[in-house]
Amino acid sequence: MKKLSNLLLTILIICLLLTFAACPNNPNTGNPADGEQNGGDSQSGGSDEVTSMKITIGNSEFSATLYETEAAKAFAKLLPLTLNMSELNGNEKYHNLSTTLPTKTESVGRINAGDVMLWQSNCIVLFYESFATSYSYTKIGKIDDVTGLVQAVGRGSVTVTFSL
Repeated sequence: MKKLSNLLLTILIICLLLTFAACPNNPNTGNPADGEQNGGDSQSGGSDEVTSMKITIGNSEFSATLYETEAAKAFAKLLPLTLNMSELNGNEKYHNLSTTLPTKTESVGRINAGDVMLWQSNCIVLFYESFATSYSYTKIGKIDDVTGLVQAVGRGSVTVTFSL
């Protein structure tokens, strides 16, 4: 009986850990047919001076500030980029990119609505709720004014365009 209890407890712990993962690994995600449309370098001009971007969700447009990180610079070079972002945990939308970006993960302690972060090296996450976290991310940027963000992302998957 004790072995069965330990086994059930172990299974429960594993399930909880999987539930709290920020981005599931999905080998089919990231192909253009799966919702990723990359406009390439045509608008980035290769400049490292990029500090802002536009995020379009349906009819809503948000201005965002890019951090001065290698990941943010690499992400900017991919823009414009239209992603089909999936729902996770009732507080974020995510998409696994078909390419990896440079990482410099840090324990952020708190996620704020409007944060755009990189989970691992290829998962773009757009947070629409604020909360405390023990997870580590690489910072990409943040939406300057999140008014209307929750309504724009809605429930379930959503198409999001990131552009300069």
